[in-house]
Amino acid sequence: MAMFFYRALGKSGSMVEGELEGPDDKSVALQLQNMGMMPLHVDTKQQTRLWSLEIPWRFGSIRAKELMFFTQELSTLVNAGLPLDRSLAVCKELSDRERLQSMVDEILQEIKRGKSLADSLASHPKIFSKLYVNMVRSGEASGTLPLVLERLVEFQQSADELRSYLISSLIYPALLSLVGGASIVVLLNFVIPKFAEVFQDAGQAMPLPTQILLSVSEFTNSYWWMMLLGLGSLILVSFRLVTSERGGLWWDQFKLRILGVGEVLRKVEVARISRTLGTLVHNAVPLVQALNIVREVSGNRIVAQAIQRIAEGVKQGEGVALPMRRTGVFPSLAVHLIEVGEETGRLDAMLLQLSDVYDKDVRAAVKNFIALFEPIMILLMGLVIGAIVISMLLAIVSINDVPL
Repeated sequence: MAMFFYRALGKSGSMVEGELEGPDDKSVALQLQNMGMMPLHVDTKQQTRLWSLEIPWRFGSIRAKELMFFTQELSTLVNAGLPLDRSLAVCKELSDRERLQSMVDEILQEIKRGKSLADSLASHPKIFSKLYVNMVRSGEASGTLPLVLERLVEFQQSADELRSYLISSLIYPALLSLVGGASIVVLLNFVIPKFAEVFQDAGQAMPLPTQILLSVSEFTNSYWWMMLLGLGSLILVSFRLVTSERGGLWWDQFKLRILGVGEVLRKVEVARISRTLGTLVHNAVPLVQALNIVREVSGNRIVAQAIQRIAEGVKQGEGVALPMRRTGVFPSLAVHLIEVGEETGRLDAMLLQLSDVYDKDVRAAVKNFIALFEPIMILLMGLVIGAIVISMLLAIVSINDVPL
């Protein structure tokens, strides 16, 4: 039995917060329903903590997790039969962030003036993507908005899980690299100069490894500002190059060709594209329009160009699989599964299944990459620090050999 925090609508329509003990969240939600309340959020962690968390450098913005909570609560309310304007008003009350409250209030006012929900969301393009807006528009047109909101929640949760997994997996390697690099900097700029004074006072010729080490230490101490300036210039030039059209294409192509890393990035792109396209097609968005939306979702210019060629092939009646195979960008498994989906008339289901397959592949690939990266980084840092220590020991031994 675990303790669950919940938010629910009471019998009077007011929001109620509290704690309930139960074996799982579904049992707790059932208990709330039996008590005459409508559960909005049931979790082992308090939702308010996530909503009230402020990130200084993103002050005033709406994070992806907050948007996911908003969609989840709106979906719950609409599926429960509440009118859209009442559902948005409740969502506004549930939020603890002024920026999100203001946005929901603007959407609510536009709906009261006669705008559709999709058009109201489209007036906030920095918050709601074209995928989000088009799915809502298709749900309003077909009268299936509650179902569309449920699928949007599933889509956002899947994307958030994959993003969180990638970030959490890369924290330890990044921390390991940072600590190792900092150790080397401290040794070169603070420890070795102290030993250098002792070596100079001894008047003894230093071994070659020690001389090299002292030269490196002296250079980093004397010209650290030049190294920082050079590093800053390199970063600036690289940024300008990557953000340019030709440079960006070259960089995106290079990333896909990096041994090991390129395959992981390719799978991440396929998982994102297939889930987005499958969700759009499942909600009756025209295929060409869906492909144009997916092209904007892609984070790689080479993949985006390939999707553009697929859209042109669809316009010419070639379907999706044939032009996809011609691009040479997508894995053969993805092409075969999409071909099967077209032949069976279940392209949307096959795309969603494909995204699940590649989500698992991405997790396995990242796990294998981290398992290989960690010992390599430890070995490299050990070799560098070991070489520094051995160079110092050689100098110490040479000083001890000086005749008294």
